[in-house]
Amino acid sequence: MNHGSNDAVVGVEALIADVSDTPSRAVIVGYNWTMVEGAEGVGLVTTPAKGVDGAGTTPDTGRYTGRPLRALAALARSANPYERAIGCAAINASVNRFDLQGPDGNGLALSGESVGQTVVVGRFPKLDERLPGALVLERNPGPGDLPASAAADVIPGCARLIITATTWVNGSLAGLLRLVDGAHVSLVGPGTPLSPILLDRGIHRLSGFVVTDVAGMRQAIAEGAGARGFRQFGRDVNLLA
Repeated sequence: MNHGSNDAVVGVEALIADVSDTPSRAVIVGYNWTMVEGAEGVGLVTTPAKGVDGAGTTPDTGRYTGRPLRALAALARSANPYERAIGCAAINASVNRFDLQGPDGNGLALSGESVGQTVVVGRFPKLDERLPGALVLERNPGPGDLPASAAADVIPGCARLIITATTWVNGSLAGLLRLVDGAHVSLVGPGTPLSPILLDRGIHRLSGFVVTDVAGMRQAIAEGAGARGFRQFGRDVNLLA
């Protein structure tokens, strides 16, 4: 991951600097999702797949909980995918606050009508029903999907680009944003950082998740829940540029 170029586009350093020094209350690296709990919010991101992009184990296992959120957020610079996930979740714990307000609703449902091609990065559930005709880019393409390597062929000139929040954790978001030429851009998923910093960097809509039941979420993540399994413990929130 090229942290310098990634920061220039996505604002990683600005996101880290915006995180408070309050102690973290819990750090859970679950099978599907990673969670960091702070005093004012809970942050979630997709857990990297073991063995993919160098993902092994967390170097300081047993010593993350209790660190200041900003110290955990600094792990977003880490070359270790698991630590980077903890860092991104810590950033989300700071910005996806319990009291954050914004329009609710699924990010795909809010996409509305547009003239021209829609490109989606990530195979979201029921995507074909919500956005028929959209081109889908996937790292592990299924039937009808395009490989991630086709991004440079289909993103320039598209009218609407919807990107899974997983891309900002794995470091690919910056490269995708560089390909945009006039498209309306949305970052979608429970791992989306609901920060105005990203709205100043070419993203028009942030569609994320705010936890409302911390104990329920903590147990769900520890037991390997997917996004559908923890929806009952929070609410969708959207920020618009």
